[in-house]
Order: sequence, then C-alpha cells, then structure tokens
Amino acid sequence: MPRWRRATDENLLELIAESGRNVLRTTLLLRDLLADYPERAALAGDVRQCEHEGDRITHDVIHRLADGHRLRLPFEVAEGHRLATALDDIVDHAEQVADTLGLYAVEATMEQAIELADVLVGAAEQVSQALGCLRNGDELAPHLVEIHRLENEGDRLRRDAVASLFASGTDPMVVIRWRDIFESLEAAVDACETVAHILEGIGLRRR
Repeated sequence: MPRWRRATDENLLELIAESGRNVLRTTLLLRDLLADYPERAALAGDVRQCEHEGDRITHDVIHRLADGHRLRLPFEVAEGHRLATALDDIVDHAEQVADTLGLYAVEATMEQAIELADVLVGAAEQVSQALGCLRNGDELAPHLVEIHRLENEGDRLRRDAVASLFASGTDPMVVIRWRDIFESLEAAVDACETVAHILEGIGLRRR
C-alpha cells in the first residue's frame, strides 16, 4: 500500500466527501430552481438549507484539522483548510443566486442562466468524483481537466449572456439584476476550479 494511503485519516476524508456531495446537491437544486422559476421558487429554501449544511461540514473539517497534531492527515493542515473553504464557497455562491432571484423579484428566468447552471452542475459532479479519488487512490487528472474545461465554458457563457443584456436594449434595472446573477453563477464555477487547483497540488504530493 502506498505511503500516502497509510497516512490517511479516513474520517476527515469522509467529511470532505460529504462536502462534495452537498456541493452537488446544492447545484442540482439551483439548476431545478432556475429551470422552473418561479413555479418552483420554494427550492430556494432547500438551497439555503444546503448552505447551512455546508457551514456545518466546513466547521467539522476545520475542527478535525485542528487536531492534526494527534491525527494522521492525508494532506497538510493549511491545504485542507483551503480545500474546505473552496468547497464552501461553491455553495455560498449558489445560495447567493437563489437569494438574488427573490431579492430582485425576478419574474422569469433567462435561458443563459440555465445553461450556466448546467455547467455548474457538471463541474460539481467532477468535484465530487475527484474528492472520492482522495479516498480510493484513483487518478485525479481526468476530473481536474474537465473542471478546467467547464470553467472556460462558464466564462464564455457569462460573457455572452452579459453582452446580450446590453445588446438587446433591456431595461437597465433588469441588466443589473441579471448581471449579478450571472456573475454569482460564474463565481460558483470558478470556485470549482479553485478546488481543482488545490486537488492538483495534493495529487502531486501524494505520488
């Protein structure tokens, strides 16, 4: 068995995996919310609950990392803290989108927002699978490459969506509302890429 596997704290890795599952659930709920808004506006409450759950998991991860002097950790304490925080950021940005829909009294969704949410779900799926690789020793690289590709796609979609708002002569207040929503969606995808960068470093050090 490789040395890095012998040094693994399985409870910590289960918390990290749980965080990944919460990330995926959050993004799926957000996509459903956007796809069927306002008919399923109540899903915003489910997204908010996922954010609370994410905070709990992050707290538990950080608490366990603080006991690193007694436990055998699979990565450095600072590295684990960055990973937990980046995962929490994905959920926070997703919740921001859900909250903004109600705060801005959005009446109907935009197709570009649903497309961005699809990209976010794809990135979250790869994040969740990559976190599983930390436990079973599978290759991280395919998941990380796909996250980077999806981040580029999300960036393109956000640019095109914002450009379309200005090009169509949309009411300035509507432009402001949807620009904020598009930027929060992109920030969630960017946070997925941050997770990928952290996992890339962990993967290099475990070889």
